[in-house]
Amino acid sequence: MSGRIPEETVEQVRTSTDIVDVIGEYVQLTKKGRNWFGLCPFHGESTPSFSVTSDKQIFHCFGCGAGGNVFTFLMDLENLSFQEAVVKVGARAGIEIETAGGQDAGRPARNQPNSRLVEMHEYAAELYQHILLNAEQGEEALTYLEKRGFTREMIEKYRIGWALPEWHHLTRMLQRKGYTLDELAESGLAIRKEGEEAAFDRFRGRVMFPLMDENGKVIAFSGRILGTSKEEAKYLNSPESPIFKKSEVLYNIHRAKSAIRKTRRIVLFEGFMDVIAAGTAGVENAVATMGTSLTASHIREMKRFARDVTICFDGDNAGWEAAKKASVLLNDEQFNVEVAVLPGELDPDDYIREHGEETFRTQIIGKPHAFLAFIMMHARRHKNFQYENDLLQYIHEVLKLLSGRSSPIERDLYIKQLAQETGLSEDAILQQYRKTETRSSRREAPPSPEVQPKRKPQQQKEGNSLSRAERLLFAHLLADGIAMERISSEEQSMPFISEEYQTLFVLLSGFHEENGQSGFHQFLETLEDPDLRKLVMEAAMAENDPEYAEAELTDCLRHLQKHRIKLEIQQKMQQSKEAEKQHDITKALLLAQEVIALRKSLT
Repeated sequence: MSGRIPEETVEQVRTSTDIVDVIGEYVQLTKKGRNWFGLCPFHGESTPSFSVTSDKQIFHCFGCGAGGNVFTFLMDLENLSFQEAVVKVGARAGIEIETAGGQDAGRPARNQPNSRLVEMHEYAAELYQHILLNAEQGEEALTYLEKRGFTREMIEKYRIGWALPEWHHLTRMLQRKGYTLDELAESGLAIRKEGEEAAFDRFRGRVMFPLMDENGKVIAFSGRILGTSKEEAKYLNSPESPIFKKSEVLYNIHRAKSAIRKTRRIVLFEGFMDVIAAGTAGVENAVATMGTSLTASHIREMKRFARDVTICFDGDNAGWEAAKKASVLLNDEQFNVEVAVLPGELDPDDYIREHGEETFRTQIIGKPHAFLAFIMMHARRHKNFQYENDLLQYIHEVLKLLSGRSSPIERDLYIKQLAQETGLSEDAILQQYRKTETRSSRREAPPSPEVQPKRKPQQQKEGNSLSRAERLLFAHLLADGIAMERISSEEQSMPFISEEYQTLFVLLSGFHEENGQSGFHQFLETLEDPDLRKLVMEAAMAENDPEYAEAELTDCLRHLQKHRIKLEIQQKMQQSKEAEKQHDITKALLLAQEVIALRKSLT
């Protein structure tokens, strides 16, 4: 969506919406005084520092500095363009949005260069599903899916399709729609022949499972052959592209996020087929990684939605190992982790087929093991306590993971359990635990940082006062267009000292020239740099009394002028020292006199 939305429509949407209601759909908010607080969706935290102000219709996180209004909240959280955010908020308020022609230069859409790649994938998904459900060429694949328990409703829900066993079907269709060979190759939907002006379809004769981003847009595919083959891999995934990074994608997050926010829990599976199977059993808060181990990007994404996680991986050895690795990673990132264990070597689909959907939902997902209980189960596997080595290795593995990851109550509980299982005394195990904990803390101790010269208290005080003065001055200029015009015309030099505020002053001046004295929200929406937006939010949150606005403005300008003079004094003193080193006594004396004059101007 690249059309310009009329300003009056944007304002209508803004005034018809309460930011508390919108953010409340993503973050659990509690009212404290005039504001609402919750856990920040933009960074991990255990104590709420995310504030939403209904009076000003803004949000601000005191932890990470994120902030903005209802539109920028959705832009940042769901990676939307400004236009998409306005349309989404407008739809919620029952306002139909019509966009005028032309790109809105003041509010740039995000990821526009990649929009054609997304459009190509959306078209391919529609084509594949049409062939599967409506074309004669898709009957064999449809029969195969139906035999495996896929209903038409499931096929439509997960947008499953069929790629014809032809070399150029999708390629020709996309070229007819105006996509170039370069775009075909970049998308990963086609493979370009080296040195030739030709390409062929990557996916041929496969059941196609679309992979969607958080907004439900198709960004990649996983294709499965019918039956088995020694020549071809069972599954073929899209290569990484500008829109698809498999280490960042959580399958089904666009559909699951609503259920996750309601349950405050994520159910994590190994693959997308597990998610689809779990969906038939009513597990709607399910996501999966895309054939990769859990990554830092996955964990960051999960933190935005919930801190309680149930891991449900396959019951084979590889599944146990992957579940242990993922559970330790998530536990170390302050998630509340539980693990649902599948018996035998079953995967979720197999279990549901054998035992039924309700049993899977209530007995497996509904009765997971606590993190440390699972760790003990994992450590016990394939060990015979008749052998001393197995017994000692078991104790070592459990104590190593207990160290630093358990509360005193959990520690006592699991040490007691270890004593019962092994026949050793609780005292002996406790002593070994303390040794393990000591060794672990030594290994994890951070290296001694390089000694940095400490700032003198006076320097820290001056730095803090400069920051306060610039923030308060910008707060007044942001709130009062007349003051902004006056300062711009009266001040012969830039009123701000720090580079960031100088940039904001220039941007705000240009904004006023182009749009007149529009409000703070409109200016905020033009900023793409998150650091600049944070400074604007800090200024917007600053307490200032309109009755004393003139006095505060004068005081801020005077303070900044004094700071500027002090910087000039430091510069001239340094130049004077350099002149002395060069034996230029005349220049050194002249600079010294200038320093004296500048110091007098401070009094």
